[in-house]
Amino acid sequence: MTAFVLALFAGALVGLALGSLGAGGSILTVPALIYLLGFSPAEATTASLIIVIVSSITALLSHARAGKVRWRAGLLFAAAGLLPAAAAGVLSAHIPATVLTLAFAVLAVLAGLRMLRRRTAPENGTVSGPRAAGAGAGLGAVTGFLGVGGGFLAVPALVAVLAVPMSAAVGTSLLVIIANALVALAARAATATTLDWLILPFIATAVLGAWDGKRLSGKVSPATLQRVFGSLLLVVAVAMGIGALV
Repeated sequence: MTAFVLALFAGALVGLALGSLGAGGSILTVPALIYLLGFSPAEATTASLIIVIVSSITALLSHARAGKVRWRAGLLFAAAGLLPAAAAGVLSAHIPATVLTLAFAVLAVLAGLRMLRRRTAPENGTVSGPRAAGAGAGLGAVTGFLGVGGGFLAVPALVAVLAVPMSAAVGTSLLVIIANALVALAARAATATTLDWLILPFIATAVLGAWDGKRLSGKVSPATLQRVFGSLLLVVAVAMGIGALV
């Protein structure tokens, strides 16, 4: 199987995750770029941010047309989390990679278990501005420290902390993903990282997959999406934990 075909397949998978679950882009993109396409970690991190931004914008537009985005909550999350994410990102540079990976795995396990246990929030749930801002700041600090886009934490935070319905949390989380990824990409702008052309087919199928993922989210119940998302987090957590220890 050629690298081109692998890029098409991996991009489609990332797009489906972002479109249907509102998350999973960065935690799927980085390993795919490294282990399937031969990118270095530095190249994969930068390329992942570009891929996630483009595919997330596509998925966000689709969710917005369907009225499945809580703009106020999402903007508060994004705005409140930018400075904490930047500060935590500076701190993370002084932490060993193995420690960061294990911390990520533990956090993903906790988030996955919460999603599997959590009942679907009511569709008429209300959002508190102060709580949204506080949760967004905490989310930004955690995601900045771990160096990921943040969607895998934004969805359970929106559902569990703010009682946002899962159907709205999926679309709203994309705002947080885009904001965090843009901040991280800007921080890497000064680095001389050369990106392989394989990022182009990856982006193309990620965009198409994001549209298909949105349609999938309209056909699958929010409770099922929660179980799928929680299971995905647990699988990723186990894989990362094993990789960090061996």
